Amino acid sequence: MNTTYDVRVWHVLTNKNKGGNTYTVRWLTAEKPWRETFTTRALAESFRAELLTALRKGKAFDLATGRPAEHAGKRGQAVTWWTLMCDYVDHRWEDAAPNTRRSIADALATATLSLLANGAGSPSRKEIRQAVVKWAAHKPRRTTGNMPAEITRAVAWLERNTVPVAALADEAVVLGTLKGISRTLTGKTASGTTIARKRAVFYNILDYAVSPAKLLTSNPLISVKWKTPKVAEEVSPRRVVNPQQAAALLTSVEKTMDQLTAFFAVMYYSALRPAEAVDLTADEIDLPGAENGDAWGWFCLGGSAPAVGADWTGNGKRRESRELKHRACKAVRPVPIPPPLVAILRDHLAEYGVSPDGHLFIGERGGPLSESVYGRVWQKARTAALSRAEAASPLAARPYDLRHACVSTWLNAGVPAPQVAEWAGHSVNVLLRVYAKCIVGQDDLARKLIAEALSPSQNPG
Repeated sequence: MNTTYDVRVWHVLTNKNKGGNTYTVRWLTAEKPWRETFTTRALAESFRAELLTALRKGKAFDLATGRPAEHAGKRGQAVTWWTLMCDYVDHRWEDAAPNTRRSIADALATATLSLLANGAGSPSRKEIRQAVVKWAAHKPRRTTGNMPAEITRAVAWLERNTVPVAALADEAVVLGTLKGISRTLTGKTASGTTIARKRAVFYNILDYAVSPAKLLTSNPLISVKWKTPKVAEEVSPRRVVNPQQAAALLTSVEKTMDQLTAFFAVMYYSALRPAEAVDLTADEIDLPGAENGDAWGWFCLGGSAPAVGADWTGNGKRRESRELKHRACKAVRPVPIPPPLVAILRDHLAEYGVSPDGHLFIGERGGPLSESVYGRVWQKARTAALSRAEAASPLAARPYDLRHACVSTWLNAGVPAPQVAEWAGHSVNVLLRVYAKCIVGQDDLARKLIAEALSPSQNPG
């Protein structure tokens, strides 16, 4: 027999965890125990109620799955896309970085525009987006109940008028949503990077609907035929400055706002990301003594503070110190400090010191350095240092391009890729894919090595 009527269902069990409670439904089929855990009590109670309803109606339970034999797909009819979004955000919020939270909100807002029921009185696209970003995708705000007045009507409408999750099993609905996330708010085709990022969020929420939410039997994106646009990951050589151009830019920064010279220098000479430079502290720097001349120093980087916005950080500020990108919490990354940068850092520390909490670079009001401040300084220095044609080109258009120039210099100098990847905080695979077009001057060496390998003297007999 593949089914049984011998079923018992227990009360919902509350699991108290550091990151928030979860809720487990337990039941037996023919004395075999089953457990399903949910992130909210509402989902757990809903699932338990369905088991009890099937039991009272005399439905058979599948011995292989522990579920009512006709269970698959029924729960997704009762739960809407809006509810799924809220549950998914709650599930991800605590462990997600601020940038990830913001990225999830942006993707869900775009997807929601394609998943509306045909209710009358629909809010505008802008109001729908605001309702998702400021409410559905913001766990702390929903938890405290502090709903901004301007989104009240839109939230009430969306709670009633998004499609049931079961509708996402329809290929046409999924394709329509993919088409929707491929467009900007003005209707233009979004960039490949943006589409790929939003598709990843959509895929993950559908995975969540399969497990642990148990609203779909499988992720419909797996079988949908849709061509993902190509993502341009490679760094263009047109963005990368040579040593002479870099020197001119740093000199121009010195004349514009001298206290930021070291900020831009750590990106050019040691490939720090802007968020790593902003978070740089004195105890992460090991400089050789002045008597050691051209000796090298070392950074021992341990944190990063990307600018995200107060809505998405845990401290209510625009920046929040976190672990290094693609690194575990408390992991550190060693990066060499070449002699020119050693001299610049010595001068900076002697002239400006550090903030009370040890940071090298300080904002205008004493807090973290603002991207708007260093962005303005960079554009002014760039205009002064480059020719008119260079200034109109992508050359060093952003401070981040100094990091690209550093990594390109290391690779072209012959530093092995695994070493460059470790210093830059990349995987080797990503490093070579991103910087493939910036590795130049290797043709002659490659031909020489191949010629030597094919030489008769290397193949005796």
